[in-house]
Amino acid sequence: MASQWAPDTSAPPAVGEVAPYAALRRRAISLKFPGERLVIPAGPLKVRSNDTDYRFRPHSGFAHLTGLGLDHEPDAVLVMEPTAEGAGDDGGNHQATLYFRPLAGRDTPDFYANARYGEFWIGPRPTLEQLQKQLQLATAHLDELEVAVTKDAGVVSIGGMRIRLLREVDLDVDALVDTSRINTGVDLEESDNLDALLAEALSELRLVKDEWEVGELKKSVAATVDGFHEVVKVLPRAMTHARGERVVEGAFFAKAREEGNDLGYDTIAAAGNNATILHWIRNNGQVRSGDLLLLDAGVEADSLYTADVTRTLPVNGKFTEIQRRIYQAVLDAADAGFAAAQPGAKFRDIHAAAVKVLAERLDEWGLLPVPLEEALAEDGQHHRRWMPHGTSHHLGLDVHDCAQAKRELYLDGVLAEGMVFTIEPGLYFKQEDLAVPEEYRGIGVRIEDDVLMTADGPVNLSAALPRDPAEVESWMAGIYSPTGE
Repeated sequence: MASQWAPDTSAPPAVGEVAPYAALRRRAISLKFPGERLVIPAGPLKVRSNDTDYRFRPHSGFAHLTGLGLDHEPDAVLVMEPTAEGAGDDGGNHQATLYFRPLAGRDTPDFYANARYGEFWIGPRPTLEQLQKQLQLATAHLDELEVAVTKDAGVVSIGGMRIRLLREVDLDVDALVDTSRINTGVDLEESDNLDALLAEALSELRLVKDEWEVGELKKSVAATVDGFHEVVKVLPRAMTHARGERVVEGAFFAKAREEGNDLGYDTIAAAGNNATILHWIRNNGQVRSGDLLLLDAGVEADSLYTADVTRTLPVNGKFTEIQRRIYQAVLDAADAGFAAAQPGAKFRDIHAAAVKVLAERLDEWGLLPVPLEEALAEDGQHHRRWMPHGTSHHLGLDVHDCAQAKRELYLDGVLAEGMVFTIEPGLYFKQEDLAVPEEYRGIGVRIEDDVLMTADGPVNLSAALPRDPAEVESWMAGIYSPTGE
């Protein structure tokens, strides 16, 4: 089995573009936790059914610190070993090593025998040496991980090494660290708090994107725009199919796989009353002429950075009067959110500005059960019946990025140059909602854009997709004629 194979003649890898950026991220984390061993797993393969696995995706904290995207290195672990102050990598306080299982190559029994890791089964993966060069990061075999993680561990006050772990990513690594803690008398409850602070710090590190990250997000947004174009092309077929929403979902997914790594999250392809279900991902409904289609979708780039864009489209290419009225209210709310999104403003100001507009429209339409001021008061919030979600969230490696960041740095945080986030107000009038006139029922509208904060204000990364209702109609007419005209 191991004989008569041609030698590997592939060119050695070049240093990856992300390598210097990932090094700066590791240095930033290193400076926060001097003298402590940091353990950041990628995570294992996850079984989908019996002996088949989902496509591997590493934990976002691991990907951010290493620069590894795509489906590289299940079970890998980044270990940051403390050094004397300033004596570590790039002047930090740690030396980082990536531990992973290299390819089961042609000279190993697993080449044929291991369906998870053998080259014959899954194709080539980088060697230790190749990844070391590509990432500019020391590498070691996964067999050496246990010693690297547990050596000298113990109670700090008696000379032991404190370990911080990114928990609940790889249960085997959790068990390894916890067993070491138990054996050395470390308090597990106290360690849980220390681990939580590491997860928090890794999340907060992503609040401001570097130049490379912004470039990757622009790629994912551009591919997402292409995906929306493909969806409009298939709307005529979607209207003839019993599960037209699946036709829509499939068209976008094909573009995501063609131009990126995958979907950033499960696509919401919601037509008619399904558009009022916030997380509708079953996508098995019909797409009817005269209804609105709410499409919330994002392409995940090979680097794992994802877009998150929503448009609400008239299936037949023309808004009705009541659809346009609701749509315009949501668009005006989004524009108010953009106006509020200025450097130095608070993140929460975006939501406040957007929902104020929505509440005013609901009041004008006679839908609020109390005066406007009472509805907008903190103990009122009556408008939330029709706009229950937040208007913005950070965006990056996760569609809801930086989710473990402290409240004072996220919701109460100040908008800063390099932040990337969404602005996505909506109004949702369910078919069964007897608190609204019949003509409103079964209509859900959301408009969502991806926004880069600059020193001069917000930049709409998804502006290539029309937002104005007349422009939406014109754009759709340029792609297909849903009414046969």
